[in-house]
Amino acid sequence: MLVILSGVAGAGKDTIKKELIKRMENIETLPSYTSRPQRPGDEEGKTYYFISKEEFEKKIENNEFYEYDIHHNNYYGVSRTLLNQKIKNGKIIVKDIDVNGTENLIKLLGKDTKIITIFLRVPKEELKRRLEERIDKPSPEEVILRLNRFDYEESKIGLYDYVLKNNDLEKTIQIIMTIINNEYSLKEAEF
Repeated sequence: MLVILSGVAGAGKDTIKKELIKRMENIETLPSYTSRPQRPGDEEGKTYYFISKEEFEKKIENNEFYEYDIHHNNYYGVSRTLLNQKIKNGKIIVKDIDVNGTENLIKLLGKDTKIITIFLRVPKEELKRRLEERIDKPSPEEVILRLNRFDYEESKIGLYDYVLKNNDLEKTIQIIMTIINNEYSLKEAEF
C-alpha cells in the first residue's frame, strides 16, 4: 500500500511522515532522488538520494522514474526500482510528494497498487510563518517562490482521498494513523 502525503512546503509532511514511521509497524518511507543541494540535517538515502542535474537527466533518459518534476529549480523523482522493491516486500510506504507527482502515480500505479492520498492544508499566513521559522532558513526569494505555489497546490485537492487541516500536529498524526489502519484492513476487501 502506498500512502501519499501532499501539501505546500511547510505543511508538515516530513514531520508527520517521520512520526508515522516511529509509531507504526510495517511503515517505511521512500526517499526521492533530487538534484537539490544537501541541507543540514539531510541524510543520503534517508531524506533524499542526492545526485547532480546531469545524473538526474541520465536517469530520465533511461526511464528510471515513475514520475519526476522540477520544483524550485531542482529535479525530484520517484525511482521505479526502489518503489517496486518495497511494494513487493509488503511494506506500507509513506511518501511525501507534490500534487503533480500524486496525479502521475495514481495514473501509473492506481490499477495495481492500493494508493491512499492525503492532502495537508495550512492557512497561507501560517505557512509563511512556518517557512520563515524553518531550521534550514529558506531565503526570502525561496519563501516567495513557495508561497506563490500555494494556490496551485490547493487547486488540486480534488485528487485526494482525504484533506486535513494541519493546525494540531498530534491530532493530525492520530487521524492519519487511523486512516492508514482502516484502509490497510480494507485492502483485501472486495466491493
